[in-house]
Amino acid sequence: MRNVLLLTLLTALVTAQSAAGQTGAPRPLHVYGPGGPLEAIRECAVQFTAQTKIPVAVTGGPEKEWLQPAGRDADLVFGGAEYMLTAFALRNAGFLDAKSRVSLFDRAGGILVRKGNPKKIRSVRDLTAKGIKLVDVNGAGQMGLWEDIAGRQGLIPAIQRNVLVSVESSAEAVALWKARPELDAWISYESWHFRLPDETDLVRLPEPERPYRGTPIAITHRSTRKADAQAFIAHLLSDRCHDVFRRWGWR
Repeated sequence: MRNVLLLTLLTALVTAQSAAGQTGAPRPLHVYGPGGPLEAIRECAVQFTAQTKIPVAVTGGPEKEWLQPAGRDADLVFGGAEYMLTAFALRNAGFLDAKSRVSLFDRAGGILVRKGNPKKIRSVRDLTAKGIKLVDVNGAGQMGLWEDIAGRQGLIPAIQRNVLVSVESSAEAVALWKARPELDAWISYESWHFRLPDETDLVRLPEPERPYRGTPIAITHRSTRKADAQAFIAHLLSDRCHDVFRRWGWR
């Protein structure tokens, strides 16, 4: 596997050098997806560019903010969960090359609480206490995540009663978290704690209670840089990039 990855990256390096010699610096690979995996993929893109001289432009956030430019220049699209990229492919028939789809690394669900954990939340059951106020994300890879966690303990009705506000994206949840201090907890991914280290503490669930979801990526049909896109995927799968994902909260 290491030899295959090395050969792919070397091929990309030769291609980039050739393209640069003919037309100047190659245009960036354009990569789009949700905000959750954004920082990890951006950091891996910097590594890839340093190694191959192929620039990579990574854009992340709610789909409505990047779908139009992606329709013009996307080479790759990533998802915050497997179902999320599948749903994107269903909504945008013919956009992605299904055969190119690869699963990267997975991340665990957990509970984000206020810094210092003033409500002393230590478990899923603590989220059912009277007066606890929750934010719920219906989308962005978190569709049904809290139900998966609460349902294992028969706590779905009790937790639903404490959901104060529901939103469609993590970006909205982050904005609410910063603007509304009365929100006590957010069942999300552990990775969001690493994006919000000054605003959250992380309550890790016991391993038997911990759901995991994947991080898929696929090449678009419109891409004219498929060899470079495949090389970038190879880098994302490398041990070096896996270390980056681990630092951002993936397994």
